[in-house]
Amino acid sequence: MEPRNFGGDADRPRPAGAKQTGRVLVVGPYLRVRAGSADAQLESHALPNHVQRDAEARLDEAAGLARAIDLVVAGAIIAPISQIRPATYIGKGKVEEIAALAKSLDVELVVMDCALAPIQQRNLEKELQAKVLDRTGLILEIFGRRAKTKEGALQVELAHLNYQRSRLVRSWTHLERQRGGFGFMGGPGETQIEADRRLIQERITKLESELKKVQATRRLHRAGRQRVPYRVVALVGYTNAGKSTLFNRLTRADVQAADMLFATLDPTLRALNLPHGGKAMLSDTVGFISNLPTQLVAAFRATLEEVLEADVILHVRDISHEDAEAQQSDVDAVLRQLGINPDDSGRIIEVWNKIDRYDAEQREELLNIAARRPEDHPAMLVSAVTGEGVDALLAAIEERLAAKRHTLDLSIDAADGAGISWLHRNSEVLAKELHDGRFDMTVRVDETKRDIVVSRFDAVPHLSA
Repeated sequence: MEPRNFGGDADRPRPAGAKQTGRVLVVGPYLRVRAGSADAQLESHALPNHVQRDAEARLDEAAGLARAIDLVVAGAIIAPISQIRPATYIGKGKVEEIAALAKSLDVELVVMDCALAPIQQRNLEKELQAKVLDRTGLILEIFGRRAKTKEGALQVELAHLNYQRSRLVRSWTHLERQRGGFGFMGGPGETQIEADRRLIQERITKLESELKKVQATRRLHRAGRQRVPYRVVALVGYTNAGKSTLFNRLTRADVQAADMLFATLDPTLRALNLPHGGKAMLSDTVGFISNLPTQLVAAFRATLEEVLEADVILHVRDISHEDAEAQQSDVDAVLRQLGINPDDSGRIIEVWNKIDRYDAEQREELLNIAARRPEDHPAMLVSAVTGEGVDALLAAIEERLAAKRHTLDLSIDAADGAGISWLHRNSEVLAKELHDGRFDMTVRVDETKRDIVVSRFDAVPHLSA
């Protein structure tokens, strides 16, 4: 097991105000998967398209997660294992190797890129003489630091407590600390073993009550948006696929966008101007990741309701990433967990982002690959950084939205202010011309309002020129 040297992390530029919190060793204890084995079947079930992840890419991602909370990655190693050990996850020999390496690198924390059982975590901490954090705990820590809205903070804290309740290997004093995150990596309570189940349960109950209030407010806001003729377009994708950069490009907003895993967490809504004057609401959501903790999928279900309610979903992919296919499978798996069919071509548009990283010849090859896709499963090639392909993407969004609505022609008395006002509030007015005291209008409406417009205004289907 030769460690990859990340000692240069100490010299990496860090965001303003960022604080280094310690040196870390990242360990990738990945199963050697044999064809036809139960583990291979499990892997295939996790990745519906049977895409195997590259071990080096998995390790790089784990190191990126550690850097996302300002840890200094002193080293990263792949520790292949033939089977999972009940006591320590990895074998005794590898435990000894990692312990020696952790000591030589003078690390304070060992990150295991896997999901550890509580007993495995405790045993590893004793053997390695260092704090141990698994993938679930690391992602929870990132979310704890990044959540800015009240709902996001409540959801992350609830997920963390449900995760921590089964472990009882940390104190509960992180609830008293006034810093980001939830106290996996230091602080006054880290050496205490006792955990008060009653206090945790009381806090969980209180959080669930507060979340219900916040979610009720969100439902009111959503209901208010549904009363106006704005459709919802949602961005989904693997973390760091460029969703926030594309969001900024499409809406001219200034949402934080950085080359970092989970750079943004809380959902954001902005108006999206369509090519022919229409408007939609664009929603930027939290990025997905492989092996996303089930606690977070459940906790953020309310936040992801924007995706569930969306008329069009843009699946943004970093097409330049070496693990792009596996990342697509991971996103598809989370969408299925949310009850969304990732193969719904009438609702989902696949966006191949970061084409600016390719030269002209490679870009032409990508275009040929996209051209060979079925007509009902197109891929839109864009660069959120340069803006290339964005106009074509906007046209595709408008086309999808229009396909789900009815375009009608009608004539209304110019003196009918109430009727004209109702049309502006409940439909998308595409054209409006005054002739002999009457407005000739072309409007676009939802299925739910079509019959009302037809009966009230004697509207007829619009005939395209």
